[in-house]
Amino acid sequence: MKWLGDAVRQGSVVLLGAIAVFPDSAAAQVQLPGIVVTTPSPIQRPRPAPAPRPATAAAPTAPEAPAAPPPGTLVVDEDAFVPITVMNTPEITPLAVQNIGDVTAQQPGVAATTFAPGASRPIIRGQDRDRVRVQENGIGSHDVSALSEDHAVPIDPFAAERIEIIRGPATLRYGSQAIGGVVDVSNGRIPEAMPKDGFSAVVKGGLNSVDKGHDGGFKVTAGAGNIVLYADAFRRQADDYKTPHGIQPNSFVESSGYSLGASIVGESGFIGVSYTRFDSFYGIPGKEAEDHRPRIDMHQDKLQSRGEWRVRDYGIETIRFWFGTTWYKHDEIVAHAHDDHFHDEIESRFTNRQTEARLEVQHQAWHAPIGIFRGAVGVHFDKKRVRGFIYDDHLAEEMDGLIDPAARGSSIAAFWFEELELTRRLKLQAAARIESVRVRGTGVEIEDHGDHQHYHVEDRARTFAPKSASLGVLYELPLGVVARLSGQYTERAPALPELFSKGLHHAMDTFEIGNPNLKIEKAETIELGFKKARGAFRFDAAAFHTRYRNFIFKRFTGLACDGTLATCGGDHDHEDDHDDHAHADADQVVFSQRDAIFSGVELSAQWDAFAFARGVIGFEGQYDFVNAKFVGDGYVPRIPPHRLGAGIYYRDANWLARVFALHAFDQNKVAGDDAKDTPTDGYTLLNADLSYTFGLAPVDGRISTSMTIGLRGENLLDQDVRNHVSFKKDEVLQPGRTIRLYGVVRYN
Repeated sequence: MKWLGDAVRQGSVVLLGAIAVFPDSAAAQVQLPGIVVTTPSPIQRPRPAPAPRPATAAAPTAPEAPAAPPPGTLVVDEDAFVPITVMNTPEITPLAVQNIGDVTAQQPGVAATTFAPGASRPIIRGQDRDRVRVQENGIGSHDVSALSEDHAVPIDPFAAERIEIIRGPATLRYGSQAIGGVVDVSNGRIPEAMPKDGFSAVVKGGLNSVDKGHDGGFKVTAGAGNIVLYADAFRRQADDYKTPHGIQPNSFVESSGYSLGASIVGESGFIGVSYTRFDSFYGIPGKEAEDHRPRIDMHQDKLQSRGEWRVRDYGIETIRFWFGTTWYKHDEIVAHAHDDHFHDEIESRFTNRQTEARLEVQHQAWHAPIGIFRGAVGVHFDKKRVRGFIYDDHLAEEMDGLIDPAARGSSIAAFWFEELELTRRLKLQAAARIESVRVRGTGVEIEDHGDHQHYHVEDRARTFAPKSASLGVLYELPLGVVARLSGQYTERAPALPELFSKGLHHAMDTFEIGNPNLKIEKAETIELGFKKARGAFRFDAAAFHTRYRNFIFKRFTGLACDGTLATCGGDHDHEDDHDDHAHADADQVVFSQRDAIFSGVELSAQWDAFAFARGVIGFEGQYDFVNAKFVGDGYVPRIPPHRLGAGIYYRDANWLARVFALHAFDQNKVAGDDAKDTPTDGYTLLNADLSYTFGLAPVDGRISTSMTIGLRGENLLDQDVRNHVSFKKDEVLQPGRTIRLYGVVRYN
């Protein structure tokens, strides 16, 4: 435990506290740990109008939202047309991870890229990159994480109060780039209501054994009158982590950030703004770690605004808006040897300047002869400028790189959701979206002449008009079981990197070439689900089948490049002569299109088996898989393996204990022509949680205080874990046995 003493000596303060005051033991017997699965409808039910206040009452606040379920409770929304997995703060805090991707990685139907501890992006139903949208408080993360797996998502798990993993028709609300799914992080940085007694705060921290990691931070919300202020800050640091075979070099993470927010709240809604700063410095493990120590130094500034006006007149229920603008930059740093010593150089730089806005108008419920209509319409705008270029540290000169000069894109869309409640048991939902997308950049035309390739580089401008629609049916069966059936047709415009990439990506060891002639990607999905929300046995199950037309993927050509387009062989029209940045034997990758079929199953279940002592003992399980093949022949590369999990738990008003094992099977269905897609052996992750929650004396006799102290163990069997979806799986083992001590103090 020397690392514990070191952390204390370094001034790392671990603050122990509570997630919340649990309900009494009788209530705790029916609120049990497990997987949270719920589906908030994009068509929100109207909030009740507050009762009139005396003239001397406090300033108006927005109605309080329902309390979040206790940690680990399986909650199934009976109004859900699609599955949406929800993780609340009690599920997030115990995890020994540094990024949003790894937080969600063990949920049914979800995996993570695990390229590095500082960079791991969510994968939903086998889809990643530009098919999975990661957003914060309804606005995109505005980074370049979809461009390459070594780029981090600048949203830290610390501030997250709720993470929703959205699949199916609900993704039409967020755009065609969310064709695979959405991961939405909510953190309260723009307050929606006055906190109870005008003040709430959370202070938390933790220590990890596997990487001598320590983290801590605080969140404060306070208000008076109708003004509510918010502030948070965090810092985390982790050394190179341990594997069953020793230290994984260059796997460290250092990140920090802060946010300030303010809102005006009232009986009719709220309007607020927030500013967030995020910094991260992390290593890229792999075969080049010892010689060049590749690292990424990332910074992001984000300004967001959000508001809601509950009109409740003129046929309008509510008007909502979201706005965000971002300045993002990261440098990719490598060490070079000169005269028997190393010095760092910035090898490449990526930037993104992006602005996004969305407006929704929800109409009042309309009682028609055939049923009750509830719906919303909206518009969505997005504009970005992405650039990735080689940077000569000696000359302070920018040279051609992966996306250079900058690629630009803008889109404007209109969307509509409508729900029809035919009877108490039967509901229908329809949704539609149409977009206008404009992109501009420098693209590469490839002419294949058999024994050589000819490259022609030119500026290109493209316009696309993706159209999407969905229809869902929800029916309540006997015994509290609800069946859902949905069909969805979605079109996605090619993303900027897929169209305009044309350079070396050092961390991936690939030379990526976009295709400016790519067509719109189309997907047809049908999904069947069953769920049960009440009783001792609760579950949510879904089976889906998706056919992609013009599915965009990275095709390994079998050729190699030495660092510039000119060195990829054959004749060429464009030549870059920067030999100092050559990188021999990088695999050439060309963005291509083929038809593909994805199908899979997701299941989570929980059973409150019997009462024991002051609480209850129960069992839980999950199973998920996705199969993905190209039409004709061949597997889609890097598809997660089948996974099967089971666990047992005990819970009462104070104690929570849980043991869960998740087994990933062997994955031998690989794309033979993909240099990075190789078979992987199965493994079993054995995880355990133990926490104790208790109340403390109120502050000033008014503000209640609670405390939670917890231990979490991950990969307790210390197994060799190679994540099949990772580009680094043959070079990098995932962390070995991990013990995390954590604590939270909450004032509310």
